[in-house]
Order: sequence, then C-alpha cells, then structure tokens
Amino acid sequence: MKWFLVILNISKTHLLSRIKQSSIAALGVTFGIGAFIILMSFMTGLNGLLDGLILNRTPHIHIYNEIKPNQQQPIHLFDEFSTNLNVVYSIKPKQTQLKIHNAQPIINYLEKDAKVKAALPQVKTQVFYMAGAIDLNGIVTGINAKNESTFFNFQDYIVDGKPEHLVNNLNGILLGIGAAKKMSLKIGDRVQIATTKGEIIPLKIVGFFQSGLADIDNVQSYVNLKTAQRILGENENYITDINVKLFDIEDAVPMSQMISKQFNLTAIDIKTANAQFETGTSIRTLISFSVSFTLLVVAGFGIYNILNMMIYEKMNDIAILKATGFSGYDVKLIFISQAVIIGFVGGVLGLIIGFIASKIISNLPFETQALPTIKTFPVNFDYMFYIIGIVFAMISTFLAGYLPARKAQNIDPVEIIRGQ
Repeated sequence: MKWFLVILNISKTHLLSRIKQSSIAALGVTFGIGAFIILMSFMTGLNGLLDGLILNRTPHIHIYNEIKPNQQQPIHLFDEFSTNLNVVYSIKPKQTQLKIHNAQPIINYLEKDAKVKAALPQVKTQVFYMAGAIDLNGIVTGINAKNESTFFNFQDYIVDGKPEHLVNNLNGILLGIGAAKKMSLKIGDRVQIATTKGEIIPLKIVGFFQSGLADIDNVQSYVNLKTAQRILGENENYITDINVKLFDIEDAVPMSQMISKQFNLTAIDIKTANAQFETGTSIRTLISFSVSFTLLVVAGFGIYNILNMMIYEKMNDIAILKATGFSGYDVKLIFISQAVIIGFVGGVLGLIIGFIASKIISNLPFETQALPTIKTFPVNFDYMFYIIGIVFAMISTFLAGYLPARKAQNIDPVEIIRGQ
C-alpha cells in the first residue's frame, strides 16, 4: 500500500510541476467527454421524439383483410390446360369485404395470449369532407378513445378537446388540424361527411387531432367506433382493423406470421411497417457515436504527445528514480498513473459539464406548429451515456499513456548520468 502511495505521490509531483500541460491534457478529455454526453443525449432524445411520432401511434401488429388479386382464374378449372403454363394478364382483385370475419372472437383469443397487452378494434373508411361546393378527401377511423389513450398515447396528439368527448358520443368527431384549417372550422361547428355511397352525415367537432405529419393531419379524423359503423350502415360486428400492442416488441415478427397463417389475414408487424424509419434512426445513432468517439481519440493523442514530451523533460528524474532503486516497472506505473489521473479528472469534469449543458438544452423552449405537445428540446438523460463516457475516457487515456510509459521503462539511467 505504501509503495502504491509513493507511486501516486511521484505522479502528482510530475503533473503539478507541469500544471499547464497537465491542465491542457485534462481539458482535452473534458471537452471530448462533454461533447460526447451532449451529442448523445440530444441525438438520442431527438431520435426518441421522431420514434414517438411514428411508433407510439403504430401498433406492434396491424391485422386487416387485404384485397388481393384472385389467383384462381377460369382457365385453371379446365383439365385440358392443367399441364400447360397459363399466363393471365390484368388480373383484377377478387370481390371481397374489408371487414374481418369473426373479428370479436379473434380479439378475445388474442387478449388471452400472455404476450399481448391489448387488442383494439377499429373501423376505417374513406369519406369526403364537404366544404361548400368543395369535397375534400378524408379518412374516418372509428375507435374506442379510452383504450386508444391507454395503450397508444392517443391523448398526446389532441391539441384541442379531450378523447373522452368521443366516448358514448355518436355525433362527435375529432378532426385533423390540417382539414380543419382548410375548412375554417372550430370546436362546436358541424362538418358534413359524405360516404362513398353518397350518404351525408353531419357530425359535431369536439376536438382537433395533430400527429405532426401533415399528410395525415390533412385527411385523418376519429369518431366513436359505433359512429363509424353507422356511417357505413353496418352492424356492431363490422370491424376492419385490429391493432395489437405487445409487452415485448421483439415478439411482433413471429406473432404476426402466426396470425397470418392461423386466421388467413394480413398481419403486418411494426418492424416491417417501419423498416426504413428504423434504418434512419440506426444511422443517426451510429454517426453520433462515431463523432463522439473521434473527439475522445483526438483527446487521447493529445495526452500521448504531452506525456511523450514529459518523458524527455524528466530524463534526469527517471535516471535518479532508477538509480535509487525504482525498477523499470515502477517507472512505467508512474507515467501510466499520470495518464489515468488526467483521464479521471478530465472525464469527471466532462460528465459534469455534459450534464449541465444537457440540462440547459432540455429547458430551452422549442415550439413548432408541427409538434404542438413538445415545449422544450428533447434530451435523453440515460445514465449509460455517462458510464460509457467515463469508461472510454479511462481506456483512451490509459492507452495514450502506455506507449510513453514503456519508453520510460526502457531508459538506461547510466547513459543519462554519463551524458550529464
């Protein structure tokens, strides 16, 4: 223990004797770690925000009845053509309903699965919003607003009104903010909905919906599940979509495949539906890590240069240490400990600066019409960034000090003293 304290005391003396160089080396690590913390916290916070815009409103598994071309053509019914290669052009979709057959039993079956958190029914239909002589394309989705808020954060996208206003309200509608602005509508006004069959249904606006995606906000609106069924003139068993929320998103792919085979329905998992979006998120994160680690590597080279110069300046000290009984291994430990001390002090200061700067950024106002629920810049205070930062600082500074330390270990004190 005393030997170790002697090593640290000599290292401290060397660092304090060249306090300017030591401070510059520590500041290199400080700014490297601080930049790493700030960049990763902000970039992952931004990724989380973008993910939330898409993934929070996206079910882990979306089940629906997809319209497909009829693969069984009349020519296939003739035995004399059974051995031929029959090529049929311009195959039209077969006549089928959009509704999911036996939707409620399927929902009950899914909710009994231990992997399923919730299975929510929806009714989607295309409509026209009638604004005077102009008809605007729209999509009306019938939902259970209470369950959608519980499992899919539906309430976060309502900029005016409440989701509860749709519960047990057969004449209410939550209108997309883009469509509302085009028609100059406000809460309490009535909007006429024209179905594809030509029926006109007036509904009262109880709130406005804004997802942050203009293409959706210009057409999307929400009504009570029974209201959507009434618009289509269907009974309560009419369901066009089932959105499944799982406890573990990793179960989405195998479970969607199982549902497709078992119920002969189209089941799209969240990873397939958002493959390009997830790729973009991964690339942004990779770039952030690359830039941050580059900053730390640059700081490591600075430490290497400073320690290398310090060895030349401390030749006499090294010779005296070896002449008084210190081994080459002891000398190596002295210089490695100097690098580790620089890395630790600079790393801790970098964590503090990174946290303070991230805290300041998280309190800066960030208001945009596209994201009405966001008031400040998104910052992710994940403790793993701080652990990665200090660990990498210690490793990089250790490696930066190891090569100069080995050089000091191999110095022959006799040659130095003879040269004097």
